[in-house]
Amino acid sequence: MGHSPLDGVHRAAGARMVEFGGWDMPLEYPTGTILEHMACRQRAVVFDVSHLGTVRVEGDEAIARLQSTLTNDLAKVGPGRAQYTHLLDEADGSVLDDIIVWWHPSNDGLGAVFDVMPNASNTDRVLAAIGGRETTHERAILAVQGPAALDLLGPVFPEAAAVGRFRVQSASWGDVPCVVAGTGYTGERGVEIAVPAAAGPEMWAAICGAGIVPAGLGARDTLRLEAALPLHGHELGPGITPLQAGLGWVVAWAKPSFHGRAALTAERDRGVTRHLVGFATDGRRPPRAGCAVLVDGEVVGEVTSGNFSPVLGHGIALGFVPPAIGPGTSVAVDVRGSPLPGTVVPTPFVSR
Repeated sequence: MGHSPLDGVHRAAGARMVEFGGWDMPLEYPTGTILEHMACRQRAVVFDVSHLGTVRVEGDEAIARLQSTLTNDLAKVGPGRAQYTHLLDEADGSVLDDIIVWWHPSNDGLGAVFDVMPNASNTDRVLAAIGGRETTHERAILAVQGPAALDLLGPVFPEAAAVGRFRVQSASWGDVPCVVAGTGYTGERGVEIAVPAAAGPEMWAAICGAGIVPAGLGARDTLRLEAALPLHGHELGPGITPLQAGLGWVVAWAKPSFHGRAALTAERDRGVTRHLVGFATDGRRPPRAGCAVLVDGEVVGEVTSGNFSPVLGHGIALGFVPPAIGPGTSVAVDVRGSPLPGTVVPTPFVSR
């Protein structure tokens, strides 16, 4: 079981700890997931996301290695930018992992430097595919998110607060060197700060001292669901391709090669047999992953993620259905043998 550099801080704060991707991480604090969720939507929170992997890839051949492996095209961005991308299975084009790549600003003449950020449980798989060096245990990652996040962070860490959306910048917190990216997983403004592990607890305390509320992975999940952001193992994973998940924009078809290109091209040419949609359900009872989705009494698909939306006040879900089923279609979600009425709706459920 992996442990964050902030493990003791979370336990001292009374966090409820759970296993997540092989790590012992805070699910929620005594305030509870719903209040933490609303604090992010209304003001600002900080998450410990140190469980995410980091693979450092650098040198003269780094760009070519990533370009020939991952789906997106780094030529669309450049040094000092972040990019969302996928690692695909060669056989069927399904998503082995969805990844954020941080391209460090080029300022030392030593060639390109990338921090490739896999999901926690997929770090070894990504490392094997792209090479490089794992640096996960050398740092903590603190995600500061919310409409007031950057304003509240400013007095604590002004260089970090100045980093724009999907930008990547080296920054110093006193004499502590950090890397900051304008990324997140909530649908809100914010940044993610990679800080040396030893300095993580002190930075966490400073951020919380600025009025930014600590939040656990429970709120992070309900926030990403409201924003209709995919979760590997649910909306992405074995047998699920970027095209089925509505993420074709992550695929750079003009590139001559990337893992899984042939299989994905074949699916593009024949058309997908299912696609990912959003469901709004009646009342506060939440739909859950694995629940069957029915139209006119016939099972047409399955929920991949579902929960109660604190902002909307009713259940929401993502799931796969045939391409002919789109917004406005009435559905029933089978929750433990009881039909929960709902409607296919556009996503995101909550937009900012």
